[in-house]
Amino acid sequence: MSDTPSDCTPADCTKPRTSLPEAELEALVRGICFKTGPPRRIGVEVEWLVHELRSPRLPVTPERLAAAYAALRTVPLTSALTVEPGGQLELSSQPADSLMECIGSVSADLAAVRAALAEHGLGLVGLGHDPWHPPRRYLREPRYDAMEACLDRNGPAGRAMMCTSASVQVCVDAGHEEPGPLGLGRRWWLAHQLGPVLVAAFANSPLAGSEPTGWLSTRQLRWTEIGKGRAGGPSLDADPRSAWARHVLDAPVMCIRRDSGPWDVPEGLSFREWARSGKPRPPTREDLDYHVSTLFPPVRPRGHLELRMIDAQPGEDGWIVPLAVTAALFDDPETAETAYRVVKPLAERTLSMPAPHNPLWIDAARHGLADPELHEAAIACFAAALEALPRLGATAEVTDAVETYLHRYVIRGRCPADDLLDRTHGSLGKEIRT
Repeated sequence: MSDTPSDCTPADCTKPRTSLPEAELEALVRGICFKTGPPRRIGVEVEWLVHELRSPRLPVTPERLAAAYAALRTVPLTSALTVEPGGQLELSSQPADSLMECIGSVSADLAAVRAALAEHGLGLVGLGHDPWHPPRRYLREPRYDAMEACLDRNGPAGRAMMCTSASVQVCVDAGHEEPGPLGLGRRWWLAHQLGPVLVAAFANSPLAGSEPTGWLSTRQLRWTEIGKGRAGGPSLDADPRSAWARHVLDAPVMCIRRDSGPWDVPEGLSFREWARSGKPRPPTREDLDYHVSTLFPPVRPRGHLELRMIDAQPGEDGWIVPLAVTAALFDDPETAETAYRVVKPLAERTLSMPAPHNPLWIDAARHGLADPELHEAAIACFAAALEALPRLGATAEVTDAVETYLHRYVIRGRCPADDLLDRTHGSLGKEIRT
């Protein structure tokens, strides 16, 4: 799913609504957000900043973006194409039955998108955070007006998240109902403890305003800054369904949609309180679905598990490496067990605080693989993933890309952000163009 709430057409907002009692709302969350079964499908959502081909430093005018995106909508794609509030472009794959099916379909779509954009003098740049430009809204719609108003209460980080960030989001099945390395409980826990390793290994956003921020993943910093209620995860001390349902209902409502005019942006109103009061109107199933889409924890259950902590990657095919590594660590039983053992000692550093507002996640975003324990864990996880990829049907090209990344970055305790910092005082625009 996108980093921003799903669309609401006039028909959605005006059709008859049926209010639901609090107990039924909680049961709905428990039922729809974790769909269990044998892990077999994989998906990816790749976001990109869009820049001028002749110089990524130059801002693209809204008129040029509009013309290019109008042309893109005529291009046949397998993936869903959406535009983020700042004009970032996102491709969301269909659920694939294998890693290579997912890679093949998204690669073909990206080739078609790049060709269409090139005709307009535009290209895609793989960065977790725009290093040059301040946040600028491209989309002007009631839901984004409400989102901006809500997030502004916690400072400027929300606008940066909306308009200047991009990611690689990997989607995996929730897993078996039964315990074990591929069980729901284990995969839920693993996603939250492996998350910092993925943040550190793939950090690619050390700059803002053309200057170092002091964080290797400024994108992850921005998510942390928009607040626990909006971007925090639930406690891991309870059953995943119960913990997530409680978290959803206790989270603050971003907005209350209206059929016309600006949407209401209440302050400090949880969904549970809204359901109990029924004011300004009782919430409906559609309101619940929309509310869930306005929560941005690093691991978001949407029937499957959506891992949202990885920065957009450099190069045309850089996104394939985090997709392949994550798929191997979650979907190969032997490798999932190895990953569990590797990251288990790291859990002590969370101090039992929810992600990403705990010391482990913060250290990962700030220091990357310069952190000795994260460095050691990343090496072990990448090595295990490399052994598993042939069992998942990965081609030699994919395994070679993962191995190259392991030796270029992970073993050396580096990440793409370090390359950007090395070039900060050089010709940055030429170096990171893709």
